[in-house]
Amino acid sequence: MGENKRGGRGRRGGHGVDRRTVLIGGGAALLGGAAVLARDELRGAWYRVPGVEKARVPGELDHPGAQWTAASEANWRRADRPDDYTVDRVVIHVVQGSFASALRVFKDPAHQAATHYVVRKDGHVAQMIRELDVAYHAGNRSMNERSIGIEHEGFVDRPQDFTAAMYAASARLTAGICARYGIPVDREHIIGHVEVPGTDHTDPGPHWDWSRYLKLVRTASTDARNDTTDEASRSR
Repeated sequence: MGENKRGGRGRRGGHGVDRRTVLIGGGAALLGGAAVLARDELRGAWYRVPGVEKARVPGELDHPGAQWTAASEANWRRADRPDDYTVDRVVIHVVQGSFASALRVFKDPAHQAATHYVVRKDGHVAQMIRELDVAYHAGNRSMNERSIGIEHEGFVDRPQDFTAAMYAASARLTAGICARYGIPVDREHIIGHVEVPGTDHTDPGPHWDWSRYLKLVRTASTDARNDTTDEASRSR
C-alpha cells in the first residue's frame, strides 16, 4: 500500500476554489512569467502560505473520546480538507490482524499506509491521522483525497471478530464523519475497501453486515441530531 499504489498529489476537488485561485494567481504574479509551475504543484503548496492553514493542535481529536496515536508522517499527506478536497466517502477496512498490529504498522514509515481511525473489538477507537489530512489507505489517489478511512480489528473470514461493540462504536464514528461533511448515509458513500476502483483488497469481506451497519449509522445520526436539538433548547 505504498504512495505510488495509493496515489500522491493529484486533482483538487470541490471546496476552496476561490482561495486556491487567489493563491495560484498570486504565485503567477510573483513569478512574473519568468517560469511556469505545474498547477498541481502550486496548489499543493497553498497551505504553506502564512495565515492560510487552519490552526493545528498536536494530538487534537476529530472524534471525541478517541485515543490519539499518531501514524508515521510517511503514511499520510498534509492537507486542509475539506477546503482543498471534497470529503464525500467513508471507506471501511479490516486489518487482517489485531488492533495493536494495526497501530504498530501505521507508525512504521516503511509501511507507507495508514487509516485515519482504527476500531478495536471492544469498541475502543484510535485516531492516527487528522481528518484534515490525506491518509494513504484506499489504493487509489482520488479516493484517498476524498475519503476518511476506518480500519477494524479482525479477519475477513472470522465473522465473530465483528462484535456488537465494534459495530456500534464504528457506526457512531461514521455518523459523526457524515455529519461533519454532509455525507449521505448510504452504500454509495459508505463503502468497503473492496469497492475502491483498482484495489486488490477484499475487505471488509463477506461477513461484514452492511444492513446492520447502516442501520446503526442512521440511528447514531438521529441520536446526534436529537442531542444537538436538546442542547440548543436548553441554551435558550
